[in-house]
Amino acid sequence: MEVKVTEAMRFDQALAKGFDISRSKAQKYIEEEKAFVNGQVKNASYQVKEGDCLKLLPEEEILTVVKENIPLDIVYEDKDLLVINKASGMVVHPAPGHSRGTLVNALLYRFSLSKEDTLRPGIVHRLDKDTSGLMLVAKNDKMHELLASMIAKKEVEREYLAIVRGVIPNQTGTIHAPIGRDPKDRERMKVTDQNAKDAVTHFTVLERYKNHTLIRCRLETGRTHQIRVHMAYIGYPVLNDPVYGKEKKPTLFGQYLHSYRLAFTHPITQERLQFEVAPPQEFLQMQEALSNGKVE
Repeated sequence: MEVKVTEAMRFDQALAKGFDISRSKAQKYIEEEKAFVNGQVKNASYQVKEGDCLKLLPEEEILTVVKENIPLDIVYEDKDLLVINKASGMVVHPAPGHSRGTLVNALLYRFSLSKEDTLRPGIVHRLDKDTSGLMLVAKNDKMHELLASMIAKKEVEREYLAIVRGVIPNQTGTIHAPIGRDPKDRERMKVTDQNAKDAVTHFTVLERYKNHTLIRCRLETGRTHQIRVHMAYIGYPVLNDPVYGKEKKPTLFGQYLHSYRLAFTHPITQERLQFEVAPPQEFLQMQEALSNGKVE
């Protein structure tokens, strides 16, 4: 699907106009790198000019999201939003080839959610399939817009626990390195200056083991696979990461990465909310095994 630009304007505006879609949906396509200017990935604010060619990748499949009675760990709920403790191994939203068993399928069975995105209703930020922990969910379109804005403005605090390979000598550190899609493998992200976005991760060492380190990470930005990419980039990949790790045969549990803390000011009530959840049992068992020297 391609259209020609007829007048100069922002990329997201031109995409919305050219393909007759909402601006928020245009921005989503740009964020997911499904939209191009003259064959290149650009930011939403990029200024297109008359004659530029805009391309939008076609949807691989038309999906109908099915409501499924799947157990959920609901940490907090009010009339506008939810805080969920997502299990490791659960995909957040349906996608071609994976239309069942997701968090969205489970949420729709119990709640009426925002309809900003028909395949990702209520989802304002995501966790990787094998990353466990806290997630925000919007129940209506107004809350979806407010929460998405807060995340964009860095007004939602998100902290993670991770077990990484190697012993980090520094007590604290900041990784400030842009992340973009790997041109050799579209399923992977990498630190690059080509079609990349600014990414900042802060980490603190909590415990050192013989050949591993337990760290706390705070996200300043929210790029795809950010912690996993950044830690691998500095030589300390997340333990058991099947994409960026060093394991030849990672176990089914996936990477040892857990979203343990979420804090924000409720955009409607103005109440300060803070939540913390412990990692899953497999994560805690690995910590114990490392502490007792049972894992090299």
